[in-house]
Amino acid sequence: MTSEEINILSANVTERKYLKGQYILQQGDVCKHSSFILKGCTKMFYVDQAGNEHIIMLGVEDWWVSDIGSFINQTPAEFNIQCLEDTTLAQFHHATIEDVFKRVPKLERFFRKVTERGLSAALNRIIRNFSMTAKERYIFFKETYPKIEQRIPQYLVASYLGITKEFLSKIKKQLSQES
Repeated sequence: MTSEEINILSANVTERKYLKGQYILQQGDVCKHSSFILKGCTKMFYVDQAGNEHIIMLGVEDWWVSDIGSFINQTPAEFNIQCLEDTTLAQFHHATIEDVFKRVPKLERFFRKVTERGLSAALNRIIRNFSMTAKERYIFFKETYPKIEQRIPQYLVASYLGITKEFLSKIKKQLSQES
């Protein structure tokens, strides 16, 4: 990027710090920011009508987090985003992002690529949930995201995998006996 492009970017990014437990976004609110995690860990989740929490995504350093549908369409969010640790974000505001894209076309391409990779990862996760056993999903998660598992409680890993924490304990016990 040129120095002028860096200046445009710097003028339109806000660094924001959140405390552990603090919400970045709540269901029903409109997502005003697309956020890049500089430090910390987040969870994006949905709460169903029965009050059950379903983890959709976990995020750590160098990952993007937002309710992309709410951000793009400026409609009420379907998801909550909450900090699992003290978290620092670089945030792009919806009101200024289009102007930034016009002034720095490289960024629009970058955001498109990030969005494409995110969509691809989400679709692959759906396929894994249909085609793999819970044990296989846990092994995949553990191998793919070893740093995340060490940072979050096991009940959140279980929720992300779509199983109970008791079933995750059984899987982990079984795996330890196999090795």
